[in-house]
Amino acid sequence: MKPAITIEYCPKCHWLLRAAYMAQELLTTFEGDLKSVTLQPSEVGGQYIIYIDGKIIFDRKVFGGFAEIKDLKQLVRDVVSPKKSLGHSDKH
Repeated sequence: MKPAITIEYCPKCHWLLRAAYMAQELLTTFEGDLKSVTLQPSEVGGQYIIYIDGKIIFDRKVFGGFAEIKDLKQLVRDVVSPKKSLGHSDKH
């Protein structure tokens, strides 16, 4: 079964566009590997958390800010499709 990603974002912080951009990037990069990417407004201020099948893979507060898109793609790849090459944005 393909994994589902949820991006929980703070609407009061106006992070919907960031969450939508991330969803677009993940759907494009992992085309065919994902069941869905869901955007979920948070009830907690300042929250930006990415889950895969309910498990947290990224939390802005724990990380200390927002990660680069390439780093987030690597986190998702490591769970969704560990052997997938991310091309130029892959770790070396």
